[in-house]
Amino acid sequence: MADDVYLTIAAPAEAASRERSSKFLSYIYPVASEEEIRGHLDALRKRYYDATHHCYAWRLGPHGEAFRANDDGEPSGTAGKPILGQLLSHGLTDCLVVVVRYFGGTKLGVPGLIAAYRESTAEAIAAAEIIERTVDRRLRVDFPYVAMNDIMRVVKEQQPRIEEQLFDNLCTLRLAIRESRAAELVERLRKAGGSVEEL
Repeated sequence: MADDVYLTIAAPAEAASRERSSKFLSYIYPVASEEEIRGHLDALRKRYYDATHHCYAWRLGPHGEAFRANDDGEPSGTAGKPILGQLLSHGLTDCLVVVVRYFGGTKLGVPGLIAAYRESTAEAIAAAEIIERTVDRRLRVDFPYVAMNDIMRVVKEQQPRIEEQLFDNLCTLRLAIRESRAAELVERLRKAGGSVEEL
């Protein structure tokens, strides 16, 4: 996979399983910030206020630079790590997985817990639609009205996403293009008379 492409999920998904009378409810969400993650966690804690554990892991950033795993009271390394491990082995980022556990009275032991959290996460991932996203670079181009035709020809050929356009005596375009194609776009826009700034 190219450096400027990463995998995430299209929409939230969920799954449920039982392991020796314990009930596991697993949820996966696409997320873009820690604030969003806290919102999902708070909502699940409210909804399942009587559950024994709310264990989770998340990864953020195109290469999963930011991540966290939380055992929420389960023995260390038996919940958050296996959840995070599934995100890593599927190559997913910008995702949060929460596994809610209702303890059913029978202890599962460390290997049993690791397996249960790993499986619960795998089921939630299997229920989700995995999509490819590109790492985009955002640019602002200012150019005189007379350069409009040349600039728009470059935009048409390079096909960046136009996020905003303002046409006046001085025209401005805000563009987004995938990382690997940004340098060529910048060079061509400058040749066509644009002043380019990275956002």
